[in-house]
Order: sequence, then structure tokens, then C-alpha cells
Amino acid sequence: MEMIDYLEIPDEFYTALIRIMLIVLLSGLIGIEREFKNHPAGLRTHILVGVGSCLLMLVSLYGFEPFLDEHPQLVGFDPSRIPSYVISGIGFLGAGTIMVHGGVTVRGLTTAASIWVVAGLGLVVGIGMYYLAIFTTLVIVVTLFFLNNLESFYKEKVKHKKLLLLSLTVQKGKGNITSINDALHEHGIEITQYQIEEGDEMEGVEAFKYSLLILTPSALQFNEVLEVVQDLECVKKFQLHKK
Repeated sequence: MEMIDYLEIPDEFYTALIRIMLIVLLSGLIGIEREFKNHPAGLRTHILVGVGSCLLMLVSLYGFEPFLDEHPQLVGFDPSRIPSYVISGIGFLGAGTIMVHGGVTVRGLTTAASIWVVAGLGLVVGIGMYYLAIFTTLVIVVTLFFLNNLESFYKEKVKHKKLLLLSLTVQKGKGNITSINDALHEHGIEITQYQIEEGDEMEGVEAFKYSLLILTPSALQFNEVLEVVQDLECVKKFQLHKK
């Protein structure tokens, strides 16, 4: 009988088993999306990170109970200490997936973020917040799968446009800015950023500087943009630069 009691599996083991199995499923869903897109950290990396952080959370919750039972005088037990080290320490894995090409293009940020959030998922599952973990996984999977297509669509759309800096000296008057914006929009020119600065008098007329960052259709030539601005009576001076 003593041998049977000694081999009796504690309830915490079944709890830990359920949580480990759940994080394998959830982190696997995220990792498989990275795997399909041939990123350096795929299915195995995400599962290992999720299971590892879940395991450390379980150790933090249940691993010290026998020790604390034997030493009731210890009252400084804080189960949040190990998870805090997990989140700060997982950064080295994320950093390993980030690559810089040509000193300008950065790749791997999404994968680094997914590794970091999978570590968080592991902690959440480890502490037993199942519904929150499942909901968060759905949000992550939707973000990775569907928003990626939206980003690709926007980048494809922007790729066929030219980015230009348009600087105008405009006569002060009601509706002048509106007329400029309307004229640009009529020719398919998109204003992405603008700035207005006070200016001095020009030809005896009060004027101000209106700087715009614009996206023009690829079919619209450089001189055509100038002609659009030239036809506006309120514009006294203009400059156009390629970005």
C-alpha cells in the first residue's frame, strides 16, 4: 500500500498535461503559418517556445509547493517572478530572426513578434486562462493570415505610384487650400502628408507656404503634375522634387 501511495499521480500532473497539450495546439497554429511562408522560425520553434514558457509557468505555480509546505516560515513566494524573466529573456530568439538587407530593409520583425507573443501564450495557458489563450490565438492567426494579404494589396497599389514633394507658395484666401486639394484629387494624385507655414508678402500679396507629400499614378508624367499646379491662380510659386 505504501508503494502505491508513493506512485500516486498528483492532480497537478493532469492539470499540467492538459495545459501543455493546449499550448502545443495553439503555438502550432501560429508556427505553421510561419512555416508555410518559409520564415526562419517555424512550427518547431514556436511549439518549443510555447511549451517552454508554459512549463516555466507551471513550475512557478506548483513546483515550489512541497518546499513551501516544509518551510511555512517563508512568506515571500511570488509566482510572477519566473514569467517576468521568460518575457525579457525570449528577446534573444526574436533578435535572431531579424535580418537587415542593404542597411535599409528589415525582415523578420513579424516572426520575432510571433515568438514573443507565443511565449506570452505559454504563460497564459500555464496559469490556466484557457479562454483568453484561445481567443488571443485566433486574433494572432487572423492577423498573420488575412492582414498579410491586406498589406500586400496596399503595397502593390503603392508600388505603381510615385512619391513626390510639392512645395507651393499660395496666396492667402478662403478656399485656396480646398481648390488645390480638389485639383490634385481630380488627376488621381493622393496627398499623404502636408505642412502649412506662414510666409511673407509676394508681389504685394500675403502668402503662405504649403508643402505636400503626394503619390501620383505612374501614368502621370512629371510635367503633367506641374501643369495641374500651374493652372491654379492662387499658386504664386511652386517646386516639385522626387523623393
